[in-house]
Amino acid sequence: MSGETLMQVDNLKVYFDVTREGAMPWTKPDRLKAVDGVSFDLKAGETLGIVGESGCGKSTLARAVIRMVPAEDGHILWLGQDLLAFDRKQMRDQRKEVQMIFQDPLASLDPRMNIGEIIAEPLKTHFPKTPKAEVNARVEEVMTRVGLLPNLVNRYPHEFSGGQCQRIGIARALILKPKLIICDEPVSALDVSIQAQVINLLMELQEEMGLALIFIAHDLSIVKHISTRIMVLYLGNMVELADSKTLYARPRHPYTQALISAVPIPDPAIERNKEVILIEGDLPSPIDPPSGCVFRTRCLRAEPKCALEKPEMKNVGRGHMVACHFHD
Repeated sequence: MSGETLMQVDNLKVYFDVTREGAMPWTKPDRLKAVDGVSFDLKAGETLGIVGESGCGKSTLARAVIRMVPAEDGHILWLGQDLLAFDRKQMRDQRKEVQMIFQDPLASLDPRMNIGEIIAEPLKTHFPKTPKAEVNARVEEVMTRVGLLPNLVNRYPHEFSGGQCQRIGIARALILKPKLIICDEPVSALDVSIQAQVINLLMELQEEMGLALIFIAHDLSIVKHISTRIMVLYLGNMVELADSKTLYARPRHPYTQALISAVPIPDPAIERNKEVILIEGDLPSPIDPPSGCVFRTRCLRAEPKCALEKPEMKNVGRGHMVACHFHD
């Protein structure tokens, strides 16, 4: 049902123990804060885009919400049930409703299996008693839907292009008819023309099946095209969340403003004259993040208050959330 809330994530934290190089065996490991208190919800038929620099926690967040990596704290409600309270069997049963498309299309496919076996694997895992004829019919149906010829069913992944391999990955995700698909940078390894084909395919499937998508990418122009709402992450923290049009028309956080200013504009005259906001310095270590606002060490607006107080996410109008002391 379109508009139904599928997932509610509240104060999700994902920490890892990291031992420094050369440390003694008895040395206490450091805590790496990969995701540090992120909250959001997701409705049926909606696409939530997640953007940020490499190392900001995008993929870790995506994997944490389906328990591919363990969460330190927080709540992940799926249709009202807390996934963090599920045991292994319950989580296995739940995963048929949430599927994932990975970044490297070829590396995510088993080279020893033909594509018919690859696409059918989730169906055989979750519904092992499905008759072989029905499995074959479902594989043929989903291959046709993603633009693959069914007569290629006995070929192996290395015989396909990158775009075709990503279509195989999409077919594998769709065969269980899930409610949510998590797309972890699904087009970053593809040529621009193939990127457009895959994005358009995902949007068509979403419209047809009422899918919810979590779409992770570095390219903000792609995220703008496909997303209903966009979340901006920095060093494991959510710094801004708004609907796509609002975020691009009036970004409130200085980090978001810098990211959007770097997006190329097709008009050469506008592109030449636009102001690009440069972010100086390197991304701080999540093992030892800055006090207060995590962005303050690279922010042109930073003041003493930013080092003392961590800004809370505030609603600045119509669901537009921002974490900045000086968002105005």
